[in-house]
Amino acid sequence: MDKQEFAKRRAHLVRHIGKDGVAILPSAPQALRNRDSEYPYRPDSDFYYLTGFAESDAVAVLVPGRKEGAYILFCRERDPKMEIWNGPRAGQEGARALYGADEAYPISELDNILPTLLENRRTVFYDMGRQPAFDQQLLGWINRVRAKSRSGVRAPVVFSSLSEPVHEMRLFKSTAEVAAMRRAAVVSAAAHRRAMQACKPGMMEYQVEAELLHEFVREGCRFPAYNPIVGGGANACTLHYNDNNARLNDGELLLIDAGAEFNYYAADITRTFPVNGRFSPEQKALYELVLAAQSAAIDKVRPGNHWNEPHQAAVRVLTAGLVKLGLLSGKPAQLIKDESYRPFYMHRTGHWLGMDVHDVGDYKAGKDWRALEPGMVLTVEPGLYIPAGSANVPKKWWNIGIRIEDDVLVTKHGNDVLTRGAPKTVAEIEALMVS
Repeated sequence: MDKQEFAKRRAHLVRHIGKDGVAILPSAPQALRNRDSEYPYRPDSDFYYLTGFAESDAVAVLVPGRKEGAYILFCRERDPKMEIWNGPRAGQEGARALYGADEAYPISELDNILPTLLENRRTVFYDMGRQPAFDQQLLGWINRVRAKSRSGVRAPVVFSSLSEPVHEMRLFKSTAEVAAMRRAAVVSAAAHRRAMQACKPGMMEYQVEAELLHEFVREGCRFPAYNPIVGGGANACTLHYNDNNARLNDGELLLIDAGAEFNYYAADITRTFPVNGRFSPEQKALYELVLAAQSAAIDKVRPGNHWNEPHQAAVRVLTAGLVKLGLLSGKPAQLIKDESYRPFYMHRTGHWLGMDVHDVGDYKAGKDWRALEPGMVLTVEPGLYIPAGSANVPKKWWNIGIRIEDDVLVTKHGNDVLTRGAPKTVAEIEALMVS
């Protein structure tokens, strides 16, 4: 992503902070996997959103009105000996030249320099509680500034959330962000097609997972956006199942919830299909009901509609369909009021999507659901889940778990389904699996 994209974001935030504020955002720490082996490093999403800087051990500071420039980045120094082991670092020169920092200092100088940046600032924009060790450092710096009060130096007196303005910014995707999400969606859709074609009775869930990961990495998406869910049969009725270690049996459905991450932006797709390539009558009936509910929900994704309208549309279709199939009895309107559908459909129909798979952004404005606006991206993912032993449900429906999920961009005149490349009609899925 062009460094001007990050500069625009910082400029927008600086205007929000105001001349008496200072914003402080540390990068995510490295996480140890075992002994001296670390997990692959991923920067904190807010930090990367504002800086484009992907190294650990860094702190971004925004100080509006500062004559030397508002954006200061503390990061690791160049170190030829360490770079032999772990690769090149940007260093202070790279922080300025490549990442647009007005000034850059070694991270080792943070304790000396940062307190001076707090002097005579009224408000600190910072999110307490995310990194407790850094919280304590910051409080120590503020106390050092307070100690100078007799010499006329003022210390900050207000703490304000940094995530609140940043998360509102992240909710609206730029052209560059949409391009990254579209690429993640295309790769993820191809991975789902690959999984459908590879799936056969007798395979293990993790073998199908391997097909997904192969396609992600082959197309330049080094990591999934979240731990893939590959659940066959009864496992599909566990919403966040990800053991992925069971055998896939003839006659079962397989639910795959998996998406790639491209340039730190996520895709999130769920598809459900028969392990043997052919839906049974009961599987087909429930599947087509979920698909109809998803279609109704996607149709509600348009500017001016509120966030909850897609969910309400899906619930109406699912409830009426469950009555028609004999799984619920009564009038749909009353069943919806009583939430009688919840034993079969217990989750929401979607969430925001972006740098995080369950992305940031408020769902309500005050007490009301917020209106959908162009640039927002959300998932639409109704489902039905009938585990074995479900009360008053004939056994022919047991262990059927179905979810269908797509990523949908709100556009000026409607919506754009970014993940349309993943087959989802019965005919499309069966044709692909036969081929």
